[in-house]
Amino acid sequence: MPRALLFATLAAGAHHLGRAFSPAPRPALPRATGARCRSSSPRPTPGVVVVVGRIAASAATLHDESLAPGIVAIDAALPSLSPLLAELRSLPYFRLFSVDMLASCEYLPQELFECYTESCEIYPADDGDVPNDIRSADSEEHDFELDGWARWDMPSDDYYDTLLFPEDYTGYDGSDVWRFIHERIGFHGGDMGADEYDADDWKADFNKAVSGLHAMVSAQVVRGMREKDGGIDPDKYSWTDPDVEYRRRLGPDGENPEAVENMYFTAMLLLSGVRAARDRLLSDCDAGKIGDESACRTLRSILSHPLLDDPSIEAASSRLRGHALKDTNSLWEARMRTRDLIRIMNCVQCNKCRFHGKISTLGLSTALQLAVGHRGMGGDVAKIHRVELAALLTAVGKFSSGIELCLEMQS
Repeated sequence: MPRALLFATLAAGAHHLGRAFSPAPRPALPRATGARCRSSSPRPTPGVVVVVGRIAASAATLHDESLAPGIVAIDAALPSLSPLLAELRSLPYFRLFSVDMLASCEYLPQELFECYTESCEIYPADDGDVPNDIRSADSEEHDFELDGWARWDMPSDDYYDTLLFPEDYTGYDGSDVWRFIHERIGFHGGDMGADEYDADDWKADFNKAVSGLHAMVSAQVVRGMREKDGGIDPDKYSWTDPDVEYRRRLGPDGENPEAVENMYFTAMLLLSGVRAARDRLLSDCDAGKIGDESACRTLRSILSHPLLDDPSIEAASSRLRGHALKDTNSLWEARMRTRDLIRIMNCVQCNKCRFHGKISTLGLSTALQLAVGHRGMGGDVAKIHRVELAALLTAVGKFSSGIELCLEMQS
């Protein structure tokens, strides 16, 4: 039975949601008194609340009210979209990645960590399981762009398969890497000092997108904990209770009360990226680059899904693009930090976590590239590589699964 979806606004004048997947708006409720302020500690005055099954989708008041219609649209679309994304991720084009699993960490000193659980390890796919078209495309397209959005690994004979080694709870503690990402790769100071996620600056948008990426990974960890057969051995794993970890990582009173809102923000960026790449993907399908007719039928079902044409999902990319156009001379900082975001995954000492981390960060990099490009107007989709398109769609699937986990935990 579909979840009941309710949308309420506490602002004067309700948001109009007369579009596909959007429920009828409820009457506006009185706004609470007091200024709507942001800081690192006090909870903000309520703004918009999106309710799913009587529980807020973000489990907290939204800090960016413009995201509310998009959140409703995503939640309503997931029952029909998620199975298609899962099917897409089973196709060779979207599940095979050549990744350097032996690259050294160049960002922070580390003690060697040995992951003693089998879930940490991954192994290359058999040579015969990797289509020659994929090998050829990755080899021909790989290049070095000094000021590009991504710096992906040099393709080799070793390809790894996300279907054979899906996301899992491995017990690895990546807190040092995430701390470095938020403290050293994220932006601080200036307007970000008071509002690091929702300041009137593209740098806050970058921080919000990275936080959303972190939230998605946390959701996958919690899902992996719930799916462990026979329970979790406390002698092998530091965290054993998925409910406790959900509240700590993603709950409204957890380490980051905005985590789930930020996950929706990043999901919208990715969906906008898929929308921008739609014609390119359809053209590649027609040219036989994606796979057989069955594979293309699955991809076309996703590309024709009404969610991609719902204007509400453009809220995140429109916000980012609007901010970027005010400060085009500084966008090189975004490209540099996005390259660093991909490369710091070499500091992750769990091989499965490193593998999925690289794919996820490349997917986000591709979405940012398509949203703003070099001058704030958007990137050239014709220059996007096969591996970037595959990572973009794979990341959408990861975020879809992560959001579903949050809805399940709140139900």
